[in-house]
Amino acid sequence: MDELEPHSLGDEEFDDETHSFEFWFGAVEGYLSDRPYGHRPATVEEPLDKRERDRLITTLCNYCTGETAALEGASGLVRLAPNHNAKIFMATQVVDEARHLEVFLRRLADLGVSDPDAEIARRANPALLEFKAALLALVGNEDWSAAVFAQNVILETMEYTVFRAHADNADPVTAEVLRGVISDERRHLGFGETHIGRGLADGSADRSRLQEVRGDLEAMVLRVFEDALDDAGVPPDERPELGRDYLEAVDRLGMAL
Repeated sequence: MDELEPHSLGDEEFDDETHSFEFWFGAVEGYLSDRPYGHRPATVEEPLDKRERDRLITTLCNYCTGETAALEGASGLVRLAPNHNAKIFMATQVVDEARHLEVFLRRLADLGVSDPDAEIARRANPALLEFKAALLALVGNEDWSAAVFAQNVILETMEYTVFRAHADNADPVTAEVLRGVISDERRHLGFGETHIGRGLADGSADRSRLQEVRGDLEAMVLRVFEDALDDAGVPPDERPELGRDYLEAVDRLGMAL
């Protein structure tokens, strides 16, 4: 079979190709088949001092919170999706988010956390919990476009930006775990930007409603963003550029506040 370039296709053919389980299998096979729990068994653990270990545990607890939000959000969006391609894509995203949660929980276990649920409850960023509640409320209210915007644009953009920065500053095992997750986040973000962009163009998405959602969620997301970079040990001089990356990704949809 000839290699297919999805971006050469029309919208309907593009969705048939890229929102399929076949496309998903090809996308994830390279970094799942040889990496049980997100990293290769041969990757050597780097010794962490007590402070580094504690900061990493806090970071991973918040990653688990974010991935749980996306897992619960995506599972609810399967039912709300307006067509079969969107339903299938959301089903692949449910699997991705469950996998992310699994590998982060395993990393916590590697670090000696015996009760991850209690640790996550103790360390979760209040602003992230607030965001999770807001996202799930959008899903519960069957507000498809707003929920996709919150989850696949705002949340995924933040995670994609933070995970990339953390991977560049992390121990070898955590970095390898994050790079596999990043590949998935890029795909989720691509769906969000494409779907919302089309909705704004054809009028099926309400621009003023999405601006309202962004206004409601932006402050909590930026608090989470800054705290996550701090916990991950990202140098302060790298943060302004990362903040711009996040804001520019959201602004690409033409919804500056």
